[in-house]
Amino acid sequence: MARPLTSQGKEAMVGSKGVIKRDEFVRIITKALYTLGYEKSGAVLEEESGITLHSPSVNLFRKQVLDGNWDSAVATLNKLGLLDENIVKSAAFLLLEQKFFQLLRNDNLMGAIKTLRSEISPLGINRKRVHEMSSCIISSPQNVLPVFPKLGTEASSSRLKLLEELQKVLPPTVMVPERRLENIVEQALTVQREACYLHNSIDGLSLYIDHHCGKDQIPSRTLQVLRAHRDEVWFLQFSNNGKYLASASNDKSAIIWKVTMLLTFDVFHEGVQQFSDLPLNFHLPPHVKT
Repeated sequence: MARPLTSQGKEAMVGSKGVIKRDEFVRIITKALYTLGYEKSGAVLEEESGITLHSPSVNLFRKQVLDGNWDSAVATLNKLGLLDENIVKSAAFLLLEQKFFQLLRNDNLMGAIKTLRSEISPLGINRKRVHEMSSCIISSPQNVLPVFPKLGTEASSSRLKLLEELQKVLPPTVMVPERRLENIVEQALTVQREACYLHNSIDGLSLYIDHHCGKDQIPSRTLQVLRAHRDEVWFLQFSNNGKYLASASNDKSAIIWKVTMLLTFDVFHEGVQQFSDLPLNFHLPPHVKT
């Protein structure tokens, strides 16, 4: 059992800027450990930090969902202390929808009708979905399965997906969203890459250091000058295989260059009508003609 958190005052925040809440930080790390399959490490972090990933009520709720105890799950949902009635109704709808499909899968038609009439409809939400579910009752299983894949899904798989859907509906303080840590890291890397005005790296960004491309990574040395054109070059494009370069000029000519291993260019074909005339996946701009 996790020990109570003893840190107070400034220790409730972590990081050099004091903007990260310790309990949220630890819970997100714990969630990431469990998601990665490090069950023991996640449990140890909960024990050592004294910060639990979920409250006992939420743990019970999750277990009831995974076990398919829909009535008990709905009852526990109403005891979680959620203040927003719309959130409670949306979560209850997901649970009862799964119950409805399970009853249909078990050929319990009367039970499915009762659930739809007395439990789902009174919620007063998602009327379109309710009408679609009603159509399941009068349709044959062969016609229903393609439209409602939940009917043909393994119970364990569908319940795990249901938990993910519930996490999107319930407040993050109740159930930490899946892959939250990964999303935060990806956002940070994206911001760094977009802020790098010299970005010219083909390698993946590292988590060990802040991303920064230096000027030395920008090509700055002329390797060869293409002198065959008699006016400004307006368009350049390499072929998909990198073996050819197409150039189009204001002199109304188009030239296909063959790229050698030394990154020099030799004239391969000159005076083509349009790049697409050659099997190189080139496209000549409409204003350039020979």
